[in-house]
Amino acid sequence: MELSPQVLAGWLRDFAADIATNEALLTDLDRQIGDADHGANMVRGTKAVAGLDPADFADARSFAKKAAMTLISTVGGASGPLYGTFLLRLAGALPADGTIDQAGWSTALRAGVQGVIDRGKAAAGDKTMLDALIPAVNAFEAEPEHPWQAAAEAAATGRDATIPMVARKGRASYLGQRSAGVADPGATSSALMLAAAARTLA
Repeated sequence: MELSPQVLAGWLRDFAADIATNEALLTDLDRQIGDADHGANMVRGTKAVAGLDPADFADARSFAKKAAMTLISTVGGASGPLYGTFLLRLAGALPADGTIDQAGWSTALRAGVQGVIDRGKAAAGDKTMLDALIPAVNAFEAEPEHPWQAAAEAAATGRDATIPMVARKGRASYLGQRSAGVADPGATSSALMLAAAARTLA
């Protein structure tokens, strides 16, 4: 596909709309095992990104970098740096010529996920956004026909898999066993991000 600022803007605007629709859900999940601010924080940050004009950017990479810095500066909490780092690393791995194939997206997504790992010092099974992102990228790479749909479905499955987990990272980890029984808010918003990608980037 031809990658452009407009293509990435379409994805992130769709993500912002999903976040707005699910703000109450994200807030409720975070109320149970966190600070009760994930919904409001993500709405604020993704709305700011959705307000960026892709026409102001020369290429997709520069747009993604600006979107990343916008998330870091507006989301707040732990989620801002994590989502921002994901986009920043993804941007750095995007091709410069505007053409991207499945292998190129895979490289960019892997770079983004590694950024989250490096920033959050977390791993699969810690009950974080990585429990949606890691299986999503694995599924993306394994499905040649419909990689984005496979990634979205794997992210949703990963989100649901966090429900029985006991958190080992973040504020939820302070609750110990009481963190089980609730889906991780970050994994939930990450699944929304992949669902938006499946609709707009496929």
